[in-house]
Amino acid sequence: MNLNNRIKLSGMMFLEFFIWGSWFVTLGTFLGNNLSASGGETAAVFSTQSWGAIIAPFIIGLIADRFFNAEKILGVLHLIGAVLMYQMYTATDVSLFYPYVLSYMILFMPTLALVNSVSFNQMKDPEKEFSTIRVWGTIGWIVAGLLISFVFHWDSAEGTTSGLLKNTFLMAGIGSLILGLFSFALPKTPPKVPTGEKVKVTELLGLDALKLLKDKNFAIFFIASILICIPLAFYYQNAHPFLTSSGMDNPTGKMAIGQVSEALFLLLLPLFFSRFGFKKTILVGMLAWAVRYALFAYGNASDLSFMLIIGIALHGVCYDFFFVSGQIYTNSKAGDKYKSSAQGLITLATYGVGMLIGFEVAGMITDTYKLADGSFDWRMIWIIPAGIAAVVFLLFTVFFNDKDSAVKEAAL
Repeated sequence: MNLNNRIKLSGMMFLEFFIWGSWFVTLGTFLGNNLSASGGETAAVFSTQSWGAIIAPFIIGLIADRFFNAEKILGVLHLIGAVLMYQMYTATDVSLFYPYVLSYMILFMPTLALVNSVSFNQMKDPEKEFSTIRVWGTIGWIVAGLLISFVFHWDSAEGTTSGLLKNTFLMAGIGSLILGLFSFALPKTPPKVPTGEKVKVTELLGLDALKLLKDKNFAIFFIASILICIPLAFYYQNAHPFLTSSGMDNPTGKMAIGQVSEALFLLLLPLFFSRFGFKKTILVGMLAWAVRYALFAYGNASDLSFMLIIGIALHGVCYDFFFVSGQIYTNSKAGDKYKSSAQGLITLATYGVGMLIGFEVAGMITDTYKLADGSFDWRMIWIIPAGIAAVVFLLFTVFFNDKDSAVKEAAL
């Protein structure tokens, strides 16, 4: 890959995740403080991510892969996204905000696949080259958090009460506008599927891989993947409002520790995987969710603030050791015939079905433990997902017993 394309692709990844990190981290706090949203309404807004993930394969499979260059579709989606971000910035009520965020997520989620497609098209050896491009996405997310907390102070006590937090949508919109225009200068990525070739809906959604569920261990892993997304949804929906209400300074910037952790543990994952195997690796990931939420339940922003910081830093273990390990396991079990379909099936199960259930449960629990004065019983709100993660951990320990050597070979 020549230097010019490397710089373009790195900039594309930076902007893609800078946009997402600019508004999604603080969304829960914004909805509660600025739009007076209930737990159920907040859950509905966060669920738009899942609807976007479910609809994304149709946009990619039926449009991007067949008729237009990926970089041009990326540009158009982000330009429309910039307009929708401005509408979210000006919205004064949840009922006005919801249709804009739903439309935005339906358009944004496909761009996550499009930036990968544009990148892979320029690589001779993606396994070696992709990580050096993708890391700029993590950097973009971190920079967005640092700007919100340490430069603009939009997430400060004054910022959250005075309405400054809505400026995150304006920042995301400007980033979306820049990436939309920049996309037309990206390397050309023509359609992969011939125009006349038929596309099966079962292939787009990964349903061809359902026959893998005949394998008892894969079926157990599949169910566990859906269930573990319930506690994951609690983190996305409640972590920022919790840290803000606890009195933590610069919560958005400190939550970026989670992205640093994710990058570090991704480097350690192959070593852990090859030494201890899939089952122990994924169990560590499940256990980390329970530990993290226990730390949130019993920590505070004063003398026990280290517990909150450790909880944030565990994000790398929680995410990498479960979800990335799961992708490796799925890849090894699927074989060449169902490789793409199997990954699509797991994505649909986790970010689609699992997260939809998770956000709904998180909204119900949050509303249940809202106190008369408008505050929340955060200890109970975190103990419940900790318990769910612990139950999934125990069930997986007992019922999963796959000693297939192909899984370890895939990791190596």
